[in-house]
Amino acid sequence: MTDVTVENIEDIDINRIKELIPHRYPMLLVDKLCDIHLGETAVGKKAVTNNEPFFEGHFPEKPVMPGVLIVESMAQTAAALVMLTLGDDAAGKLVYFMSIDNAKFRKPVEPGDMLELHVQKVQNRRSIWKFSAKGIVEGKVVAEAMFTAMIAS
Repeated sequence: MTDVTVENIEDIDINRIKELIPHRYPMLLVDKLCDIHLGETAVGKKAVTNNEPFFEGHFPEKPVMPGVLIVESMAQTAAALVMLTLGDDAAGKLVYFMSIDNAKFRKPVEPGDMLELHVQKVQNRRSIWKFSAKGIVEGKVVAEAMFTAMIAS
């Protein structure tokens, strides 16, 4: 596993993400992590394709990624960062939402977009982590939120 004394690590792909968090298709909403600074920040990437199952009903004539799934993508990016940061101490643990605050959606996310999920730790006390996050497409903020998560066995 990752040594938590390392400040920055290499980009990680979908296979490594699947080792870190339990989500699987269709609920795995992060394809890659980059710009990783353990215990502090990371950027997740989600290639939004027309084949996403939620587009069938949201909305058939004008497909838009649901805001709640954008926030979920942010949270999965943060969860992977936490698990990387904890290294061997993460074994057998899960990251659970505790709260979502100040969520704002500024522009629709559509098929063909590359959604970047910028997460930054705001606070960490024992097993509680608080994050600030932004969803960005083509350099423009499309969504933002604050959320708190708990690490549990």
